[in-house]
Amino acid sequence: MLNIAERAARTAGNVIIRSLDRIDSLHIDEKGRNDFATEVDHRAEQEIIRVIRAAYPEHTIVAEESGVHSGNEYTWIIDPLDGTTNFLHGFPQFAVSIALTRKGKIQQAVVYDPMRQELFSASRGAGAMLNNRRIRVSAQLSLKGALLGTGFPFGAQKHLEAYLDMFRCLSRDAAGIRRPGAAALDLAYVAAGRFDGFWEIGLRQWDMAAGVLLVQEAGGMVSDFASGDAYLSSGNIIAANPKLHPIIQESIRPFLSGSLLS
Repeated sequence: MLNIAERAARTAGNVIIRSLDRIDSLHIDEKGRNDFATEVDHRAEQEIIRVIRAAYPEHTIVAEESGVHSGNEYTWIIDPLDGTTNFLHGFPQFAVSIALTRKGKIQQAVVYDPMRQELFSASRGAGAMLNNRRIRVSAQLSLKGALLGTGFPFGAQKHLEAYLDMFRCLSRDAAGIRRPGAAALDLAYVAAGRFDGFWEIGLRQWDMAAGVLLVQEAGGMVSDFASGDAYLSSGNIIAANPKLHPIIQESIRPFLSGSLLS
């Protein structure tokens, strides 16, 4: 199943790369505020579904652009182009994200960066890899000197002030905070130790499902803002190594309203 996910991700990546020289002519749909889809998103998704369906026609598929394709207890969660806004501006930070769950538990994960040809992958219980080399989360012990990743909650404007308070609090001690604009890659970077931690408000399940397993299999911790495991449904996530995760959690706790904890 991981091999199929990798094949599907690379196939979608090829679609994305071939479209880079004609970004200006692409048809763009605005699904919501700061939420875009292009014909490349749709074609890449179609290729992913084609590869999966050829191998596992009975599996369920949940895809960002085409929705739910009903099937059995195995569910593929697909983001064909995470970071569409970056792609549209030629900013080279976007990825294909594919996860497989069974009865709600993530089993396989692939995040593929077609620009750098970096394939992050994980199978439950078997560790996380980058281009077939094992990866681990960082050993950072505190916020001092830490490099954090995040994303501004453009789709959840009601939480913007709370988010800015979190940002200010964490930035006092952290060495730096980056907002590259593709959550799937941000989580993959936590798994690879490039980021020491990551937090964001209002993500969708396809933005983070694969990244969650990558972090966990690389030795990291993932939770929602209430220290639970409802991140896929709430959209709110903290990911970091086991030492730093509770520090980030405690740092942002004063700024969490009831709706961010549910």
